[in-house]
Amino acid sequence: MLAGGALFALVVSGCAPANEPTSTPTNSATATSTLSAEPTESAAPSSSPTPTPEATGSPIAQGCDELLTLQDVYDFNPNYGTAAAYSPTTGSLAETAATYNGLTCGYSNQSSGELIELSVVAPNDVLMTTLKQQADAASQAVPTYGTPPTVDGFFAYLGASGQAQVFTGTYWVTLSSPAFFNEPGAAEGLMSAVLGHLG
Repeated sequence: MLAGGALFALVVSGCAPANEPTSTPTNSATATSTLSAEPTESAAPSSSPTPTPEATGSPIAQGCDELLTLQDVYDFNPNYGTAAAYSPTTGSLAETAATYNGLTCGYSNQSSGELIELSVVAPNDVLMTTLKQQADAASQAVPTYGTPPTVDGFFAYLGASGQAQVFTGTYWVTLSSPAFFNEPGAAEGLMSAVLGHLG
């Protein structure tokens, strides 16, 4: 009987719930709110960079006969006249001018065929800055073509040709010819006439 009572006590104690800690169920609403935080506003898209203006020039209103009249050419040298079927010489300043809506004109010595090339461009600010930098790097400044900063003049003798360049507030003017030798003053009279007609 004693053994039976002990067995009964063992069976009863085996049925009692274990006194172990139980995990507390997680509040699903709390977990959801923790995991799904409010989305942050995306940064405003940055504005696209402003494109650099293209280097270009505006067409010239005057014609060749207005920029250098027959009298202007005669005063320079009576033996010069308009060059028939003129087109800018390859690699010349006039060829560069033609790519920027520039006016190009040719005058030839009726005896030797020696050519004088005139070009006029009305560049925008980007082109004007570029052309000035190139002239400054490759030529010498010539104050007798005009008074800086209203008129900036340059001269170089390259490839057996004298190259005169002038920058006004509006125009880039060039005169190139073997007739100018190695002397800036040789182009001065013609350059003065062109600038006078441009106004």
